[in-house]
Amino acid sequence: MKIILFLSMSSILLTVVLGIIFNKLAYESKKDNLLKLLKLNGFVTAPLLLMAVMILVPDFIYASTNEGVTSTNGLGLLAAGLSTGFATIGAGYAVGAVASAALGAVSEDPKILGKTLIFVGLAEGIAIYGLIISILILGRI
Repeated sequence: MKIILFLSMSSILLTVVLGIIFNKLAYESKKDNLLKLLKLNGFVTAPLLLMAVMILVPDFIYASTNEGVTSTNGLGLLAAGLSTGFATIGAGYAVGAVASAALGAVSEDPKILGKTLIFVGLAEGIAIYGLIISILILGRI
């Protein structure tokens, strides 16, 4: 397991270092080599990370030895974290798209500021829905 994690982390670190080196050199002829290396790195890193997740997730779920803690508790905690995480990622994307469009619209017509704030608030509500779902999941555990 440690070997898989070490290989995947070193592959990711190699990608970052090569990206910095090729960016500093900025040779046009080197871009083809960079793309080949990035494709190779992607085909190596993705299976390694997938194997690491497949090995680690059951260990996290069944890791507790306390009484009263079962695998359903672990899955519930995982579901609560995922619901909050994905909801905040979606909210961030939505606020970014809506706020930039609202800023452009307000710059053309300042009278519609109140309407655009409503749309931005609706986009922020996505994160609140995810938080409510995770609170409900944690309440059932």
